[in-house]
Amino acid sequence: MKIQFLGAAKEVTGSKHLITTNSGKKILLDCGMFQGKGLETDSMNRDLGFEPSEIDFLLLSHPHIDHSGLIPYIVKLGFRGTVFCTPATRDLCSIMLADSGKIQEYDVYTFNKKRARQGLEPIAPIYSMQDAQDAMQYFISIPYEKEFSIDRDISIKFTDNGHILGSATTNITINEEGKDVKIAFTGDIGRYSKRILRNPQPFPQADYIIMESTYGDRLHDPVDLSEQKLLSAVIDTCCKKKGKLIIPSFAIGRAQEIIHALDKLEKSGLLPDIDVYVDSPLSLNATNIMRLHTECFNEDMKEYMKTDNDPFGFDRLHYIRSTEESKSLNTIRRPMIIISASGMMEAGRVKHHIANNISDKKTTILGVGYCAPRTLGAKILRGDKVVSIFGTQHHVKAEIRRIDSYSAHADYMELLQFLGCQDQKKIKNIFLVHGEEQTQINFAGTLKEKGYENVYIPSKSESVTI
Repeated sequence: MKIQFLGAAKEVTGSKHLITTNSGKKILLDCGMFQGKGLETDSMNRDLGFEPSEIDFLLLSHPHIDHSGLIPYIVKLGFRGTVFCTPATRDLCSIMLADSGKIQEYDVYTFNKKRARQGLEPIAPIYSMQDAQDAMQYFISIPYEKEFSIDRDISIKFTDNGHILGSATTNITINEEGKDVKIAFTGDIGRYSKRILRNPQPFPQADYIIMESTYGDRLHDPVDLSEQKLLSAVIDTCCKKKGKLIIPSFAIGRAQEIIHALDKLEKSGLLPDIDVYVDSPLSLNATNIMRLHTECFNEDMKEYMKTDNDPFGFDRLHYIRSTEESKSLNTIRRPMIIISASGMMEAGRVKHHIANNISDKKTTILGVGYCAPRTLGAKILRGDKVVSIFGTQHHVKAEIRRIDSYSAHADYMELLQFLGCQDQKKIKNIFLVHGEEQTQINFAGTLKEKGYENVYIPSKSESVTI
């Protein structure tokens, strides 16, 4: 049996790992887009490294685009297998993949206008919104903790890993020559935070673990400080400076955590009398899906909902749908909070809000999650004084703040805690993926210090025989 690491190898996007059994079955773990690499991204996404029609099964850990975003593309190119995931992941993919297709159509439309002026032929998007909708027919959902045979010799079980709604560790048992080989693909591992979702759950003993390592050498701030820091940013920006607090946020997971934190502050009487705008149709749709999947919520959240039946809504919270409403926020001069996608500030409505407000000293931009090194978000958060947005240079005069404890990724201590359910002596190898190379090197050292003997960092396209 072989595992080929086709993406998220020594980097954090493009999650794609191909298992080929000795009998010739091909199992793809995730099918994510590469993001945040400028002009390189398009060619990297089009060059899959495998023939889609040959894939028998796709096991999807969660719906973030760097894990799911190329599913419509492989369907377009001939994939006719089955995509297995949890029910919440399937529901979220139905809106996220369509949104991704819509963004690509728009981006290519604007890009082709430039090509036309240069006398060049137009290009086609990787896939369209319709392609994304067509791809959903190949999805089948399986609840957490249910062992399910997808083939005579292959069974899977999803266990909750607490990253976002519906996210899962994929536990695979493959019988070859009468012997079971057990592989665990962690996907992205969540935090032990007790905010909304359950903590990462123990997973069955594995022989081989394909493990994310995004924050493998960092410790997050304590979770209980995050609401204090959020409230401080609101008061300092909206009450003292009379400015706008802009919170770039991933539409799935992070947006709902921020909204719920503000809901709790409002319920406790601590939130100032400020309008809050969620300017992301995708966030609104994702929030509605989240309301449907309370089976993923932790006990604290369920208890909270006994006295507040809508943990994602309060009187001064407004969900923005139309482009016209979104644009109007830039003409309003009163203090406000704007929560908008994307989290890396690379696309979506938040990019317009940043462009219109980043040179205003009264503005605060609050980072609440990971930004890949070459993204606009990374440039702003690391303190660049001038940034290019839509081809225009902007001087950064806004205050820049960051709250790391809102990250949906486990830090290195939580990654070690996640592995605590495993018998070290029974693990034959841990493959580190989804992390920057130096971070992975550091985390591999930590794992070895803790007694995990065989830790390997694969390169992109590398195949390993197990």
